[in-house]
Amino acid sequence: MGVLDIVPAGVLTGDNVRKLFDYAKQNKVSILVSNVTSTSTANAVLEAARDIKSPIIIQVSQGGSAYFAGKGLANDKQQGSILGAIAAAHHVRLVSKAYGVPVVMHSDHCAEKLLPWFDGMLDADEAYFKEHGEPLFSSHMLDLSEAPKNRNIAICEKYFKRMAPMGIWLEMEIGITGGEEDGVDNTSADNASLYTQPEDVYDVYKALSAIGPNFSIAAAFGNVHGVYKPGNVKLLPDLLGKHQAFVSEKLGKKSPQPLYLVFHGGSGSTKEEIATAVSNGVVKMNVDTDTQFAYLTGIRDFVTKKHGYLQSQVGNPEGADKPNKKYYDPRVWVREGEKTLSERVKEACSDLGNVGRL
Repeated sequence: MGVLDIVPAGVLTGDNVRKLFDYAKQNKVSILVSNVTSTSTANAVLEAARDIKSPIIIQVSQGGSAYFAGKGLANDKQQGSILGAIAAAHHVRLVSKAYGVPVVMHSDHCAEKLLPWFDGMLDADEAYFKEHGEPLFSSHMLDLSEAPKNRNIAICEKYFKRMAPMGIWLEMEIGITGGEEDGVDNTSADNASLYTQPEDVYDVYKALSAIGPNFSIAAAFGNVHGVYKPGNVKLLPDLLGKHQAFVSEKLGKKSPQPLYLVFHGGSGSTKEEIATAVSNGVVKMNVDTDTQFAYLTGIRDFVTKKHGYLQSQVGNPEGADKPNKKYYDPRVWVREGEKTLSERVKEACSDLGNVGRL
């Protein structure tokens, strides 16, 4: 049975998101999450998913959302980020069915200082739900990991109570993802905070499961945003299995893997680390840094190869009167970035066992 026998193509919401993640857990695969910042990057991700017949998660960060709307817009009250996230969601909704793949439309890390962005997206969800009977987005992430545990959980409960009636999936983070992303800087975080304890995971599960089933936990196991040299970061994906066992025991062993877990900072991880994480119930893995570089490489290589054709509008190695429009047209060189980004997404999906799943 393939994914399309369980959920439809296009943006998923409500129980269909959980059905997709249940499929992932049962089949020991994980769904790739790719950050997008434009229609170009979003389309390249969808193209990859179509070509390898896999479901995909498309997400926008707060900074990526602002870029999607246009860096020329003011964002002092998160208005640019709100508008960009909404624009991205509408674009993905409009085109994803044409690509024929199931898509989870997600928003990435939202720290406490960025909650006005989160509120704005939920306002859009509620307006869309009122008109269409489903939210605009599939899911949102709250990252309140810098706050004390009780405050983190309390704020997540508050927002989940608003989200659950619309069927919006909540992802929360307990423990800190190291490194820096979109202005949230955890480069100096205490090493112990990079490894979540099972008791903390259970406290989250107990609080959120009382509201609804549609939530996932990004439990830290040494994760760091960005790319790093092998050995510089100590990932312990076996910890995720211990979280599953601890919560399962608390629940009377009704399920060996009751948790939907998330892997942040996937760029630079070894295939073995990824495989261990997936086997322990990771249903979603984020890759951003690697795909950013992949997008660059296609454009960089084109500009290098066609250097002589990109110095003026007229005149190139073939003659002083030869026009260069077919080289400097953005549709040409941007497309090269889309191709290499798409190939990197395919590679990441393969690492996660998420190929040929439709």
